[in-house]
Amino acid sequence: MLHTAYWKCMVRRRLLRDADIAFPRPGTNWPHLPEQMDARGWARDRALLGKRGWRSKWRNAQHIYGIASHDLYHAGQIQLLKRLQRGG
Repeated sequence: MLHTAYWKCMVRRRLLRDADIAFPRPGTNWPHLPEQMDARGWARDRALLGKRGWRSKWRNAQHIYGIASHDLYHAGQIQLLKRLQRGG
């Protein structure tokens, strides 16, 4: 989930050519996770996906296609893991 949020942030940074846009968590691409996650931290990290400003009118179709494909890829992984967890 953080990986997906990170790439939404980076695509916006690249499209706007704004070096001041930065991901608010340490680490890149695969942000560092705390040793113990609590409900408040999980809610804060989930909120990054909906962060205002990372969603806007995109100007570059290739970036849009790329980030959409990236999200679909990971959504498929999640569905597969859920199915495996249920036992098939």
